[in-house]
Amino acid sequence: MESDMRMQNKLRAAILAAVLSGVGALPAVAQKSADTLRIVMRDALPNIDPFYNNLRTGVVMHHQGWDALVYRNPDTFKLEPLLATEWKLPDPTTIEFTLRPGVKFHDGSPLTADDVVYTINLVADPASRVSTPSNYNWIDKAEKTGDLSVRVTLKRPNPAVLEYFALVLPIYPKAYREKVGAEGYAKAPVGAGPYKITKVEPGVSIDFERFEDYWAGSPKGKPAIKKMSVRFVPDAATEMTELLAGRADWIWNMNPDQLESVNRMPHLQAVRKESMRIGYLSLDAAGRTGADNPLTKQKVRQAIWHAIDRKAIAEKLVTGGSRVPGAPCFPSQFGCDAEAAVAYDYDPAKAKKLLAEAGYPDGFEVELASYVLPQWGSSVQNYLHAVGVRAKLNQLQTAALIQRAKAGELRMYLGSWGSYSINDVSAIMPNFFDGGADDYARDPEVQKSLIQGGSSINPEIRKEAYSAAIKKITEQAYWAPLHTYVTTYGHSKQLDFTPYPDELPRFYLAKWK
Repeated sequence: MESDMRMQNKLRAAILAAVLSGVGALPAVAQKSADTLRIVMRDALPNIDPFYNNLRTGVVMHHQGWDALVYRNPDTFKLEPLLATEWKLPDPTTIEFTLRPGVKFHDGSPLTADDVVYTINLVADPASRVSTPSNYNWIDKAEKTGDLSVRVTLKRPNPAVLEYFALVLPIYPKAYREKVGAEGYAKAPVGAGPYKITKVEPGVSIDFERFEDYWAGSPKGKPAIKKMSVRFVPDAATEMTELLAGRADWIWNMNPDQLESVNRMPHLQAVRKESMRIGYLSLDAAGRTGADNPLTKQKVRQAIWHAIDRKAIAEKLVTGGSRVPGAPCFPSQFGCDAEAAVAYDYDPAKAKKLLAEAGYPDGFEVELASYVLPQWGSSVQNYLHAVGVRAKLNQLQTAALIQRAKAGELRMYLGSWGSYSINDVSAIMPNFFDGGADDYARDPEVQKSLIQGGSSINPEIRKEAYSAAIKKITEQAYWAPLHTYVTTYGHSKQLDFTPYPDELPRFYLAKWK
C-alpha cells in the first residue's frame, strides 16, 4: 500500500507541477475591479432552501442570504442578538423572543412575528419533511404574542437550543413563500441576510448581490464586496484548475498536499483551519439493503474497524493536526465521551480472523460509495482489500450519495458531518441513530439513550445517557469515526478572508485589499 500511495503522490505532484508551469506567469486576476467574489465549490446544491438540503454548501449559502433570530460570534462563540433583540427562558421548555423593528426582507416586506411563527411551525411539522429533522423535532410550536414578539414552546428541554436558533433556523418571509410555494421559493429565494440572491441555477450556480437595505448595526455588518458568484464544478481537480487559472477567487476543501504548491504562486494563498467536521464510514448493520448483507454481522463490522489504519489516514493524508475521534462525535462536543467507547486498534490479522469467524474466510465484495476526496476513499479501499473485503469504490457527487443513503441503498459509504457547527452531540448522534433516514443501525437501545440525553437540562443525566449510546454504538461497530477535518482554503491574495473554526466562511466579512 505504501508504494501505491507514493506513486499516487508523485503522480499528483507531477500533474500539479505541469498545471502550475502553465499559469505561473499569471497576474493577480481576482475580480476586484468588477467587485465580484468568484467562488467555486464541488458540492453542488440541488435546492438552496436552507431547510431542504443538509450540505455544508447549503449552510454556507444560507448564512450569507438569510438571518436567524440569534447570532453566534465566530471569535468567541458568544450568542448575540440578530433578528431578535432579546430572549428570555421563563422555564426549560419556553423561550420568549422580542424581534428587531425595521428589518426588511429582500423583497422589501417588513419582518414581523408572523414570519417567525410561520418558519418555526413549518420546520417543526413532520409533514414538512425537512432534510435534518433532528435539528427541529424537539420544537412543539411557536405562537405570536405581539407584532414583534414570539413564544416558542419545546417538547423537551434542549440545552443547546439557542445555538440551533443561531445556526440552523433562518427566517422565511411568510407572505412571499406562501405566494410562490416551496418550488418557487427554491428557484427565487428571499431572505433578510446581508446578501440577496439574484439568480439560482440548481446544481450549477448562485449569484448574490449586496442587500443595500440590510439593517444597520448587524453583527454581520454590511458586506464590503458588492457581488458574489458561486459556481459548482464536478470535482476537486476542476476546482484547483479554476483557482490556478485565475477563474476563481476562492475554493476550499482542497487536497492538503497541494497547500505548499499553491502558496508558491505569486497571486494565491492557501491556509488551514481545523473544523468541527469528522469523516466517517457508515455500515449497514440494520440490513436496510437486504438480509444477505455481510455487514449485518457484528464481527464483520468489527473486522472493518480493525482493518483501517485511521491514525495513518489522519496524519499522512488529512494532515494539519487531524485526529482520530475516540467516539462517534467531535471531541469538543458536550457528551462526546471517548472513555465510554470501545477502542479498535489497527490490526489486519485480527480483522482477517474476525471475518473468518463470521463465515467470510475469503472476504466478500461490496460497493464503497464516497463523496470525500478520492485519495482518501482509495486509502480506505486499499486497507479493506488487504484483509479480503473487496470494496469497489464508487465516487459520487455529494447530493447524489446523500439521496441514495437516505433511501437505504448503501451498504457502506464514506461521508463527513459538520454538526452544523453546534458544539453538542445532539447535533450529530441523533442524525445517524434516531431511526430516521440516515440511521443504518436501527438500535432501539441507542435511540432510547439519545432521547434521554436530549430531554434533560441536567448535565450529569445527559452525559450518562450519551455515554451509554457511545458504548453501544462502538461495541456494535455500527459507524466508524475516521478523522477530524482540517479545512484547507485557497484564495486570491487580493482577498482579505478569515477562516473560522466553525467551518462557516463568512463572505459578508471579507473585503478586497
